[in-house]
Amino acid sequence: MDIRTITDDFSVAPQIQVADVAAIAAAGFRAVICNRPDGESPDQPRSDDIAAAVTASGMAWHMLPVSQISRADVDAFGKLLAELPKPVLAFCRSGTRCTTLWSLTEIDKRPVQDIVARARAAGYDMAPVVQRAAGLRS
Repeated sequence: MDIRTITDDFSVAPQIQVADVAAIAAAGFRAVICNRPDGESPDQPRSDDIAAAVTASGMAWHMLPVSQISRADVDAFGKLLAELPKPVLAFCRSGTRCTTLWSLTEIDKRPVQDIVARARAAGYDMAPVVQRAAGLRS
């Protein structure tokens, strides 16, 4: 399992397994968001199986499958982050979708340089996405 911290309240990971859930709970996470649609890859575990393990471990679970990121996806993700107990772990195939969603929700909340630096420290290059999105809003 490869959990990457973005902020004190938010981390991302590549695909998690049912066997990872106990360690995720032990690490103090209180909520898990799945941004990976079922059936994206034949070797991925079913989200229902992970959801059952997450809820049995006492954490909140939310499924927000995203293929092509839309404004509605960003808004829904931002709403989840505002409402779910913290800290939150979000996962997808590689963690990139989750980091992109987080980055786009943060554009009006923190400086672009901070968003890019936090994502980069976690191993994700969000500079092109964030700078383009920030430019569209100015």
